[in-house]
Amino acid sequence: MANYFLDNSDIQFLFEHMDLRRLCELFEEGFRFNAEFDFAPEDAADALDNYRRILTSLGELAADVIAPTAGETDRVGNVLHDDGSVSYAPGIADAMQRLAQADLMGFILPYRFGGLNAPLLAYTMATEVVSRADASLMNLFGLQGIAETINAFASEEIKAAVLPDMAAGRKNGAMVLTEPDAGSDLQAIKVRAFQDGAGNWFVQGVKRFITNGCGEVLLVLARSEPGIADARGLSLFLVERGPRVRVRRLEDKLGIHGSPTCELFFDDAPAQLVGARQRGLVTYVMSLMNGARIGIAAQALGIGEAAYRVAREYAAKRKQFGAAIDAIPAVRELLVDMSVELQAARALTYYASFCVDLETGASRRLEGGAAGDEARVLQQELRRLKRANAMLTPMSKYVASEMSMRVANSAVAVLGGSGYMKDYAVERHLRDSRITTIYEGTSQLQVVAAMGGVAAGTARAVVASLLDREWPQAVRPLAAQVREGLALLEEAVAFAKAQPGAGYAALYGRKIVDMACALVVAGLFCGQAAASERKLAVAGRWLAVKLPELRMNRDLVCSGDERPIAEFEALATS
Repeated sequence: MANYFLDNSDIQFLFEHMDLRRLCELFEEGFRFNAEFDFAPEDAADALDNYRRILTSLGELAADVIAPTAGETDRVGNVLHDDGSVSYAPGIADAMQRLAQADLMGFILPYRFGGLNAPLLAYTMATEVVSRADASLMNLFGLQGIAETINAFASEEIKAAVLPDMAAGRKNGAMVLTEPDAGSDLQAIKVRAFQDGAGNWFVQGVKRFITNGCGEVLLVLARSEPGIADARGLSLFLVERGPRVRVRRLEDKLGIHGSPTCELFFDDAPAQLVGARQRGLVTYVMSLMNGARIGIAAQALGIGEAAYRVAREYAAKRKQFGAAIDAIPAVRELLVDMSVELQAARALTYYASFCVDLETGASRRLEGGAAGDEARVLQQELRRLKRANAMLTPMSKYVASEMSMRVANSAVAVLGGSGYMKDYAVERHLRDSRITTIYEGTSQLQVVAAMGGVAAGTARAVVASLLDREWPQAVRPLAAQVREGLALLEEAVAFAKAQPGAGYAALYGRKIVDMACALVVAGLFCGQAAASERKLAVAGRWLAVKLPELRMNRDLVCSGDERPIAEFEALATS
């Protein structure tokens, strides 16, 4: 039988190459849970075996059950009924039931709520596998971060009421943030939350573009402080689906047709406050969105993998001029660059997931009573990880989503006219890929989010830490090239920061962040190359392409050219 986990040699390599054992020890807290839950692992080897078995089972389900219905799901979509309820496409409904039966809907929740207590890295791998089968399904499977947000910030009463049902797949959820006049600018939210005389909360207003807005557990960002117009006036509320919550329409979209995108009307809907008032956006939603960004990066990986597989197989079989087209140098280069870009995005996304797991583990240890020297070391490590993750998380979403769009577009090019037809899935992958660069923050917003860390030297510190080791002889020239690239990045950052005002750095922010992303990936590839001959070739190709790009971007940043700002009208008029 086919298996989307076992047939992916790169995921297999990273499962072994990355220090999952360290994450096992962090998340199992000395494997103390085995005393209370007999299914919890007793040691690191047991935990690693458990992760592998879970991913293997999911890989089989993805290949044999989910993928075969993805085309039909894309055609039929979802149905909005007159009573405001929504029916999923048959393939999505069946897949959700199968995932629940396999106990895969509580991946990152603690054992006490029926979850698997898995690290984010394992969940990211799982999300990629599901997304390769059907990107639409990921928008339901990948919303488990909602449950994690409830676990992190809600009261014990709320947790006990909803988390067991979410882990069991009896309920799913939605992040209810966007409004008709508040898209990326969440500070502009107008949906109102108010209390009655008895202190009960209610929510009133309209939300739009809500992925899986028909879910049972809705995390709603609303204005609880009418006298405060900015983010300090926003709080987070849990609203359960009921007669006071109505789906008014389903959006007619370019892609991900199996994922219902809803307009919701809250008619004084009963609500429960999550955490403290006024921290809805600044603390809770930002935490939720950071996890969601990695989820979208994983979705983009799955789409890119699916598109690349079709192109690679087609090129090996399609004969032109008496030979398979993958013998044509231009096609070979296209396929190679698709594969290397995919591996680069995966390396960055998995590394970001790993670092978030390290941050979570350090936080749990501090909360668990670490004291003295251990507490001081943990606090220092936590500060370093928070800085790194504030940069790596948007980087991974930016790199992976842009990659998926390029790879899907290249897959259509490899197939030519056949790729433009619905006979092959690549046209669907191209349509599905586009949204990954938009939701949970556009690529432009990811650049803004990452730029602060790059300008502050965080990228340089991350790359330096990746290079801080003794290298095998074959990898040393590659590591030297990465250091050369770091010097180019520092030159570009210094020039941009030296210009008056913030406009220049904002103008060239994308080029600077592109440089930083390329170097973080290069550092990761060097580490992989030290463990694999195949990865040595991948690292070599990456640097062969990226070093000239780094020099070009350095030259552009240091050019002083401000014409796109200063001469906008002249340049933008056709």
